[in-house]
Amino acid sequence: MKKIILGAFMFMGAISFSQDNGYFFGGLESNSQWLLDDEDFDFIAPEDQFRANNYLQLNYSLGKFTAGVQYESYLPSSLLGYSPTWDGQNGIGTYYLNFRNESLDITGGYFYEQFGSGLILRTWENRQLGINNALKGVRVKFTPTAALDLTGVYGQARNGFDVSEGVIQGLDANLDLSNLMNIEAVDLKLGASYVGRYQNNGSSDSIPANVNAYGGRLDFVISNFYGSIEAITKDPDVLINEEVVTTPQLFDGTALQFNMGYAQKGLGINSTFRRLENFTFYADRYAEGNQYNEQVVNYIPAITKQHDYLLSNIYVYNAQPRLLFTENEKRAGEVGAQVDVYFSFDKESTLGKYGTKLAGNFAYWAGLDATFNADDLTYDAKFIGEGDRYFRDLNIEIKNRWSSKWSTVVSYQDIIIDKAVSKGGILGSEGDINAQIAVVEGTRRFDKGRAVRLELQHLWTEDDDKNWAAGVLEYNFNSNFTLYAADAFNYGGDKELHYYSVGGSYTKGRARFAMNYGRQRGGLICVGGVCREVPPSTGVTANLVVTF
Repeated sequence: MKKIILGAFMFMGAISFSQDNGYFFGGLESNSQWLLDDEDFDFIAPEDQFRANNYLQLNYSLGKFTAGVQYESYLPSSLLGYSPTWDGQNGIGTYYLNFRNESLDITGGYFYEQFGSGLILRTWENRQLGINNALKGVRVKFTPTAALDLTGVYGQARNGFDVSEGVIQGLDANLDLSNLMNIEAVDLKLGASYVGRYQNNGSSDSIPANVNAYGGRLDFVISNFYGSIEAITKDPDVLINEEVVTTPQLFDGTALQFNMGYAQKGLGINSTFRRLENFTFYADRYAEGNQYNEQVVNYIPAITKQHDYLLSNIYVYNAQPRLLFTENEKRAGEVGAQVDVYFSFDKESTLGKYGTKLAGNFAYWAGLDATFNADDLTYDAKFIGEGDRYFRDLNIEIKNRWSSKWSTVVSYQDIIIDKAVSKGGILGSEGDINAQIAVVEGTRRFDKGRAVRLELQHLWTEDDDKNWAAGVLEYNFNSNFTLYAADAFNYGGDKELHYYSVGGSYTKGRARFAMNYGRQRGGLICVGGVCREVPPSTGVTANLVVTF
């Protein structure tokens, strides 16, 4: 650990210079853990107790050119729960060279890109989730006028320190109709996308070498109203499950997403509907359904409220876009919606004298209502129908600022989730988990940046692991130094257990160091609606981030 920290600050000193016409920028991130045996928790630390994920990014900009490289190290092993692809690896992860002027933007090497909402294409990096599906190749962006921009991409998706077998190519166009036609009353934008994958099919003529997806979208703003619609269709392709072709049939895929909202001072309403049928897309056909989200071409987050608390993140929804046609499980995709309502009380009112905000959310997701014919391997799915419910969340949150020093948050959540969605397994086979969660949070601020925050949480359920009680106490000594203690107590079941954690963080300039000791509850961890499975563990974790 000392070597990691020392190396970081030595690196800061080494790059703190710039030339007259150019400059360096980048950062270092180090995430490490020391795993410890915990008999009460039934956790036995692996032989490689120390694990670390480290990222060093260095960029240089000169005039219209920018170049960058990212070095990564997963030695002696990657953090627990990350893909085995990274274990024991280190080297140059990504590199790029970019040229940009007023109308042209060209990148060679590794790059990140998104078409529309990402339903058809999104390459991105999220170190917490262990995702990096950057494309290695060429990207060209052309903006001939203020009303039109075009993007073309060609390359292979990153897969560890290698690239995918498949080759991705895509085109995206965006047209600002209001700008083009000088319309002031309505803000209207039109978009169209194409993404294709070529992958050698070997000697199998039944497997298509080329699979293409086509999409269009429309965004509008009229006074206080706004909305968007995006529709995509994907060419027929084989079904893959655990790297094996499961049927000789080919199945196409579709995606439809519709968003509508209203906003004015003190009031906001937003709603999203989405229907996905056989709509997974991977840079390698045999990566279909892998639990680490490796080589994913498109971005399909769960459209639900992203909660902030320990207990509200136990039963989280993970999007279910896959078509499965196996002996044990048959499903075609998902359909559902989410509605958010935000209301701020007038500060002159009794309730909102110092600032009161109310937020309500409802989300419902179900499997597509479909009938399957096992004899000829076909299926028929209704547009909505009455498919099995996967998830339902009804929650309300009240934030109140009582004075310049006191503020509180009170929230209540009522959840129903298919147990297999939360725990893994065959959907619809294990029944539902019904749970209610209440949270009270209070913050007291003092002079010189000092503050204390207390969270009290409880989860009630007769299902799964039964009830939970949790508390978090955090004290900020100043704007730089924070300590906390937390505990989530699972009780009422066969085994009562505390998931405790203590730690803190210190920030100095552009460097932040954090460390904690405790137990990690196994389950899904989600960032922005995308999830990965985290195994249970006990140990010490440390995080160092330096930017420059």
